[in-house]
Amino acid sequence: MTISTDGGLDADERVIVETAAGFAAKKLAPYALEWDETHHFPVAELREAAALGMAAIYCAEDVGGSGLRRLDGVRIFEQLAYADPAVAAFLSIHNMCTWMVDQYGTDEQRATWVPRLATMDAIASYCLTEPGAGSDAAALSTRAVRSGDDYVLTGVKQFISGAGASDVYVLMARTGAAGARGISTFLVEKDSPGLSFGAQERKMGWHAQPTAQVILDEVRVPSANLLGASEGIGFGIAMNGLNGGRLNIAASSLGGAQAAFDRAAEYVASRRAFGNALIDEPTIRFTLADMATALQASRLMLWHAASALDTNAPDKVEQCAMAKRFVTDSCFTVADQALQLHGGYGYLNEYGLEKIVRDLRVHRILEGTNEIMRVVVGRSIAGRHRDG
Repeated sequence: MTISTDGGLDADERVIVETAAGFAAKKLAPYALEWDETHHFPVAELREAAALGMAAIYCAEDVGGSGLRRLDGVRIFEQLAYADPAVAAFLSIHNMCTWMVDQYGTDEQRATWVPRLATMDAIASYCLTEPGAGSDAAALSTRAVRSGDDYVLTGVKQFISGAGASDVYVLMARTGAAGARGISTFLVEKDSPGLSFGAQERKMGWHAQPTAQVILDEVRVPSANLLGASEGIGFGIAMNGLNGGRLNIAASSLGGAQAAFDRAAEYVASRRAFGNALIDEPTIRFTLADMATALQASRLMLWHAASALDTNAPDKVEQCAMAKRFVTDSCFTVADQALQLHGGYGYLNEYGLEKIVRDLRVHRILEGTNEIMRVVVGRSIAGRHRDG
């Protein structure tokens, strides 16, 4: 591909982007349609990405992380998603989990877990959503009750990427009263007695990663696996993890949409109708212009939000929510327009457009629906005007 991130990149940044693009082109793109059709979860390729530093991108180097910025991260995920949005999106979730352990874990937890997560010897899943608690995550009902040196966990988590395949589940459970302050975060290992998984969900997209319920039936978890120094901070851990998760999912939308755009531009340049190339038709050019503008606006907004998170800007939560909402909506539209420009061929599996559309659709739902992103932004606006 032509790397579309050359605006002001220094030499080190360009190496990071080119490394991700080269890996994606060689290890992901040739197999994306096959993995989608066979529902293959490419663990070996994920571990190859980890060997290049892509499984702990913005984690500290002292425990095996790459020590990069959120800004580097969104650029990496754009390149990976250019080849396969479903695989890039799973790696983004794993990175979110790894960062949560690195950021909030005790010294012992960081030393124990992050090196394994950084190599993907241990693959991680994020477990917040429940059958009765989606957007209202603070209402979750999975319970963790102290029992000697352990906690006993009971409940069900829903729509969990990697369920059944992952090795560790970063899981939020209620240790106290109702509401956000009663929630704690645990590291639950796959082989824990009482832990099981539901049937694999049959999904519109994201076929290259498994999705299922995580079921806890009196699962005993050592107290050492309580993430952080105390109970009751789990909701904050989960929400802070989602700030970066939202950016990475948006970056995965951007990469997929860029790939769709590039294919569409090439197609209309080579396709002839009524004696002329389609790209010579003014309405086609206008459509391409709008698509290119949406991609560039998405990229700039995403980079701005990532920088806000890197610098711990006061409005970082709002910026991440804005970027997630705008980028995932805009890029889904770009992918859909790219399919339309292919006409009937866009609807065929072999052209890859319909896969991108299917994969990008869920990005508007997960890591907080885009309706919830509007709630987050609207709340910030209202707060500023009240304060004023």
